[in-house]
Amino acid sequence: MLNKYARAFFTRVLTPFAAFLLRRGVSPDAVTLIGTAGVVAGALVFFPRGEFFWGTIVITLFVFSDLVDGNMARQAGISSRWGAFLDSTLDRVADGAIFGGFALWYAGRGDDNVLCAVSIFCLASGQVVSYTKARGESIGLPVAVNGLVERAERLVVSLVAAGLAGLHGFGVPGIQVLLPIALWAVAVGSAVTLGQRVVTVRRESAEADAAGASGGSGASGPRGSEAT
Repeated sequence: MLNKYARAFFTRVLTPFAAFLLRRGVSPDAVTLIGTAGVVAGALVFFPRGEFFWGTIVITLFVFSDLVDGNMARQAGISSRWGAFLDSTLDRVADGAIFGGFALWYAGRGDDNVLCAVSIFCLASGQVVSYTKARGESIGLPVAVNGLVERAERLVVSLVAAGLAGLHGFGVPGIQVLLPIALWAVAVGSAVTLGQRVVTVRRESAEADAAGASGGSGASGPRGSEAT
């Protein structure tokens, strides 16, 4: 839900900037790569040191590249399968860096093994949530559910909490508790979303198999062609 409305709003806001970059000869792929590099640097340089406020500022500046690159491609009429693949792949890299940065903090100076494990779970479950939809669609199923927590919700909740928690370094007392709360919320929400998507794929698969059997095809799904 958040992804739908936020993406539409920021796409309109960033359209002039995307047009400016195109006039300067910048390619959508370059924006994708630079944006991902900025997010990874912000997460892995600042978060492991506990500098959550500045890390969030840096990440926020670069995370909008995820909207700018697609906007540029549409304006230039050069949308492609390669661009979509590159964008989705690097989204996973960026997400991994963000939650990996949290995990490194709690494994080190944050000194909390439980929250380190929760951060790792957020990282892994976010990747698997994305995979379930992509894999279901690759075998011809609609996967007609988004679930409780999509990528936009995971990022907004965790980054807003991290940025606010970082204000503790500026003398705001007690606010650092927001990050653990957010990580637990993302972990639970991701687990629920994973369950929703798995149940949906199972139902759609059974319906497709039943329709195929009634049609006399007798075809089975491509169970052996596992993606890596």
